[in-house]
Amino acid sequence: MPMNLLTLPADIPTIVSFALAEDIGDGDITAELIPASKTIAAKILSRDHGILCGRPWVDEIFNQLDSSVQLDWKTAEGETIEDGQIIVTLEGAARSILTAERTALNFLQTLSATASRSHYFASMVNHTKVHLLDTRKTLPGLRSAQKYAVRTGGCHNHRMGLFDAFLIKENHIAACGSIESAIATAHALHPDKTVEIEVRNLAELEKAIAAGADIIMLDNFEFSDIGKAVTINDGRSKLEASGGIDEEMLVNIAETGVDYISIGALTKNCVALDLSLLVA
Repeated sequence: MPMNLLTLPADIPTIVSFALAEDIGDGDITAELIPASKTIAAKILSRDHGILCGRPWVDEIFNQLDSSVQLDWKTAEGETIEDGQIIVTLEGAARSILTAERTALNFLQTLSATASRSHYFASMVNHTKVHLLDTRKTLPGLRSAQKYAVRTGGCHNHRMGLFDAFLIKENHIAACGSIESAIATAHALHPDKTVEIEVRNLAELEKAIAAGADIIMLDNFEFSDIGKAVTINDGRSKLEASGGIDEEMLVNIAETGVDYISIGALTKNCVALDLSLLVA
């Protein structure tokens, strides 16, 4: 189920087009202060430490806005960046570079923050077999971008949305009547889709295993019960720990032998990296 391939999202042109339109509207009136013939050299500089992510979005910004602007990347996607490091240099029309500035930095800062957060968590559990997963707690419109950033940072993706895998939660179970009924119906409706179900205790875990769930989410389990769940399951289904997992508990939970840990904070609680565009 988890995906850790650095395949670029197909929606980059669409998302970039929307972001440019959102910022520019019917024209950048401040850029009109600069003669159209004026050219400049500029650079994007890091004032922070982290993992660089977002180059393809920046490339697409200039592809759409002004393809004559020359970008010379000094830092590779997924590479560690330090305070004072030059990430990319730019040469071309001053109007184009300054008009693109905010949109380019928004993508770089947000996606680098997501990749950096993911790298931080992944490094904590790289001695275990666990896969750290993101969730659907992403910025609206940037789901595919943030999930790419998660992979860039060394973590993995949960389902992309409501369409590519089942995740049967408490309310679904109540509406379906039982754990057994929900799982059986899911397998019958879409036998090619992964069926994951959320359980709240060890009794529900045993029902989900017997019903043939592919993945069982241990929702807000006590730490001692996670270990018991691994023993009870004995490899029959994949197990995912989820719910309020913080840095203090992460390593301990990973070492229980669960297959996955899902962490909303990979995409939800990121602080933008401090990057600046400076004209030379």
